[in-house]
Amino acid sequence: MSEAANASRSATSGVGEVLAGGNMGEVLRIGDTVRRPAGEWTPAVQRLLALLRESGVVGIPEPLGLDERGREMLSFVEGENLAAADPELLWSERVLVDAGRLLKRIHDASVPLTGADLVWRTAAREPVEVVCHNDFATYNLIVRDDELVGAIDFDLASPGPRIWDLAYLAYRIVPYAADAPDTDGLDRAARLRSLLDAYGTDASPRQVLAVAAERLDELEAFTRDRAAETGRADLLEHAAM
Repeated sequence: MSEAANASRSATSGVGEVLAGGNMGEVLRIGDTVRRPAGEWTPAVQRLLALLRESGVVGIPEPLGLDERGREMLSFVEGENLAAADPELLWSERVLVDAGRLLKRIHDASVPLTGADLVWRTAAREPVEVVCHNDFATYNLIVRDDELVGAIDFDLASPGPRIWDLAYLAYRIVPYAADAPDTDGLDRAARLRSLLDAYGTDASPRQVLAVAAERLDELEAFTRDRAAETGRADLLEHAAM
């Protein structure tokens, strides 16, 4: 999961709005910026975002360095979180295709960093082909005026294979996730084929689903570890799903 920064605001304080989610640390919106905890991985994330923007990828946060409190500072991407959108938009064929194409643009632009000597928050995964977002899902996609306009939350990025991101996107947007709302009538087989065609991959649906299963096994273990660290019962419920 991610901070799902644009989904909703859970609280307001004198120093900004606490953005909903925040499973990896408190995230604030202050004016047109987002502030989040920084770490040794932050320079790599900021370099990735800068490279993507220089390569013409639009709708992603602008890296703004650190603020006076040592927090990572990013531009706020205006719009609605896709996961919170009406089902008609959430499951539209157009958004599904655009999500696949956006992931492909991000992956292609990230290639120059695959061999760079950088510290990432999550471990690299072989075969290294691109820098994976590692949480490219509906709750990290932004829509505006019924169009997909961008993606947020690159904090978990690290080098890995293209199919690792693509499989998790399929799980969330085809969708196969048990918590996906209002999915009656969706032709999942057709939607998966559309997503793979939009990305332009030679991977078969069977291969993508096998990687999705592997991805979910890893996510369950990660989520249980986070639940143990934080004492949050909701994370255990998410791991069980």
